Amino acid sequence: MTGKELAKILGISETAVSMALNNKPGVSTQTRHRVKEAAEKYGMDLSKFAALPTLNSIYLVYYRRHGAVLVDSTFFSELTEGVEHACASAGYRIYTVNVHEQEDLRRQIDEISFKDAVGIILLGTEMRDDDFNILAFSRIPVILLDNHFISSKVDSVRINNVDGAFLATNYLINKRKSQPGYLHSSFYIRNFSERHEGYEKALRYNGMSPTQSVIHKLTPSIEGAYNEMREYLEKGGPIADCYFADNDLIAIGVLRALREAGYLVPKDVAVIGFDDITMCNYTDPPLTTVHIPKQYMGYMAVERLLSTLGKKDFYPVDISISAHLVVRRSV
Repeated sequence: MTGKELAKILGISETAVSMALNNKPGVSTQTRHRVKEAAEKYGMDLSKFAALPTLNSIYLVYYRRHGAVLVDSTFFSELTEGVEHACASAGYRIYTVNVHEQEDLRRQIDEISFKDAVGIILLGTEMRDDDFNILAFSRIPVILLDNHFISSKVDSVRINNVDGAFLATNYLINKRKSQPGYLHSSFYIRNFSERHEGYEKALRYNGMSPTQSVIHKLTPSIEGAYNEMREYLEKGGPIADCYFADNDLIAIGVLRALREAGYLVPKDVAVIGFDDITMCNYTDPPLTTVHIPKQYMGYMAVERLLSTLGKKDFYPVDISISAHLVVRRSV
C-alpha cells in the first residue's frame, strides 16, 4: 500500500497523508488518527515514520489595546489554561506573545507566519473593528478568542453574552419584582456591548423601558468601581433595588461600596455579576453571577484550529459558548 493509494481510499490529498504519517503540522488530530488507523488496517509499515520528530507550535497572542479589561484575573488565566491543555494533549507546543498596538499586532502575525507555527489563537477581548482588518491578511489560520469578526478567513470562539445577560436580568426581575439597574463599564469592548443588549432585551421582555433604568458607568476593575460607586453614594444619588453588572470585578467593587455605605445585600440591594471568577465565592455575600466555561472556550479554540489544518475548502464558523446562572447569596 502506497501513500497515494491510501489517500485515494480516504478521499484526502497525498500531502495530508504524508503529513499525518510523518507527524508533521498541517493536519488535524482527527485526520492524523484516521490516516494512521487506515495505514495499519491496510498493512503499511509505520516503523520508518515512528522516529521522525514532530516540529509544530501554536501561538497564543494577547492583544492589549488599552489593558483596562485584559487584566490578570482568573477569567483570562482559565482561558489560557484551556488553550495550553488542549495544545499539550494534541502534541503541539504553545508560545505566548503580548502586543499593544495595531502595528505591533501586524508585525507579530507576519513573523509568526514564517516560523514553525501551524496557527494563531488571538485573545481579542479588547479588539475593536478597526483592528480586525489585520487578521484577513494572515498566511496561517487565526482563531479569534473572546470576540467576533465578520471575515472570510477568521473563525471565532466567544461567549453568548446576549443570552447570558438576558438570563441574569430576567432572574433579577422575577426575584425582586422591580426594574434592575445597570452597572455598566465605562470602557468599551464588544462583550460589554452585547451584555448591554441582553440586559435591555430582558427589560423589554418584561414590559419595562430601558430609559427608566438607573445606570452607573464604572471602571471595569474592583478598585475603580469601588471608588466611583463610593463617591456616587456619598453624593446621595438614586439607588436601584437590584443591579446587573457587566463583569464580576465591577460587581465586587460595588458590593464593597454598598456595604461601607450601610446597605445590606441582598436585603436592601441585590447584585448579579458576569464571568464567575474564583473570587465570587469569597465576597461578602458570595456573588450570584453568570458562569462562563472559560477553560472549555480555550479548548474549543484549539480544536477548531486543528480541525482546519490541511483542508482545501474553508468555511469560517462563529462558535458561541452558552452561559448559565450560578445563584449564590447576593440576590
